[in-house]
Amino acid sequence: MLLLVGCRAAPAAPSAAPAAVVRPVSDVEWTALNPARGAASPRAATLWGERDSPGASGFLVAFADGFSSPPHIHNVTYRAVVISGAVHNDDPGAAPMWMAPGSFWTQPLGESHVTSARGLSTAYVEIDDGPYLVHPAAQAHEATEKPLNVDASNVVWAGSAVDGAGISRLWGQPDEGAGGAMIRLQPGATAQLEAEQAVRAIVVTGTPTVQAGGRSTGAAPGSLAAGTALALQCAASEAEPCVLYVRTAAGLTVSPQGGGRGR
Repeated sequence: MLLLVGCRAAPAAPSAAPAAVVRPVSDVEWTALNPARGAASPRAATLWGERDSPGASGFLVAFADGFSSPPHIHNVTYRAVVISGAVHNDDPGAAPMWMAPGSFWTQPLGESHVTSARGLSTAYVEIDDGPYLVHPAAQAHEATEKPLNVDASNVVWAGSAVDGAGISRLWGQPDEGAGGAMIRLQPGATAQLEAEQAVRAIVVTGTPTVQAGGRSTGAAPGSLAAGTALALQCAASEAEPCVLYVRTAAGLTVSPQGGGRGR
């Protein structure tokens, strides 16, 4: 049975398959997310695409301990996954809901909200069509979509064809078309991710070994792996499961390593 977590964010447009690559988080370049706020701005690092231009993109955002934004809106809807620390994202005046690593949220365009962090915190953010802009709350307008906050403790996991693996389908139709999902591998488990056009996987917890383009790389939280076929291994020595957020443009298959396509 497919278990879906509701999300009304617009489906991603099809995109060309990225070259097989693993981009360690240690190699990314950090800049100001909102240069207009100067030193008070969170830091951002692009993983794929370009958030300041038209088209889809994905990027990391790093928040200082105690960060709290003023009420504001965005010109685009975004999705996000907490990678480290604790993040609150809600209407101004809402009681804090501190989302732990592995949590998922969406923020509709035009809706006034605040974002806060407890401890040094990092999130992965993606949009379907840029540029990603910040506007004053005074420009807020009614959104057709509804925000969604799912703490890691409430993520619903379904089984898969791979021993020691689970999948949580978050938005769209990741099994058949464009969509997003979380993949969880227990320590010692291996799996292969495949899609007809594109797989982009962001490491959320653990440090899995990712094989892409004939190379194997240990990928820390915040790292990107991209390609039409990715082989994953969560080492038996891991203290916790390896979790990845996966975005695909044309159907996702999770299978045993070397097992080929098939659900």
